[in-house]
Amino acid sequence: MAKKQKGNVRTSLEEFNESLSTFEQKLENNKKLIYWPIGIILALVLIAVVYIYGFRNPNLKNATEDISKADMELLFNGNDSTALLGYKKVADSYSNKPANRANLNAAILLYQKGKYEEAARYLNNFDPKGNIVGPASQSLLGDCYVNLKQLDKAIGAFDKAISLSKDNPDYTPLFMIKKAVVLREQKKYAQEAELYQSLKDKFPMYAAQNGIDKYLERAKAEAGK
Repeated sequence: MAKKQKGNVRTSLEEFNESLSTFEQKLENNKKLIYWPIGIILALVLIAVVYIYGFRNPNLKNATEDISKADMELLFNGNDSTALLGYKKVADSYSNKPANRANLNAAILLYQKGKYEEAARYLNNFDPKGNIVGPASQSLLGDCYVNLKQLDKAIGAFDKAISLSKDNPDYTPLFMIKKAVVLREQKKYAQEAELYQSLKDKFPMYAAQNGIDKYLERAKAEAGK
C-alpha cells in the first residue's frame, strides 16, 4: 500500500498537528483496525454469497468476482494502484453490496493518494451503515472536505459521523474533536467550547485522560473576547 504523502493534513491549523497529535494518531490507528479487517471479512462473506446466489444474480456474481480480484491485489500483492482500478470498476459498474464496499475502498485509497475530491465523490456514493464503518466513512469524508477547504461540508460530515457512532466511547470523542478543530478554524469559539463541554459531559473519563479541559477553557476565553 502506498504511504501517505508528506504534507497531507486534516486541517490547515498547525496547532492541530502539534497539540492534538495524540488524538490524530489514535484515529489513524483506529482506521487501520476499522477498514481493512472488515474489508477482509466482507470479502469472504461475499465470496460465499456468490456461490449461493450467483446463478440467480449474474451482476452480483460478476461484481463479487471483480472486487475479490481487487482485494487480492491489495491484501496479498500490495498493489494499491491495480486494486484501486478494480474497486473503481466495481463501484462505477454496479449498484449492489460489492459496489457499495468498492466505493469505500476506492475512497480510502484515493484519500491516501491525496485525491480528496475524487475520494469524496466515492464516499458520497457509499451507504454508511453500521456503527463503526458507517461513522468512520463519514469522518473520512470530513477529512476530504477539510483538505479541500470546504469547512461547512466538513462540519456536516463530522456531525453525521457523531450521529452514526451512537456515543461509542472509542470513536465518538474523536469525531467530536475533529469537528471542534474545524469550528476553531472558522473562529466559532462559542460553538467549539459547547462541543468540548458536551464531550466532557458525555465522556468524562476520555476527557480527563486527554486533557480536554485546557481546550475547553481556551475556547471559552476566545469566545469571551
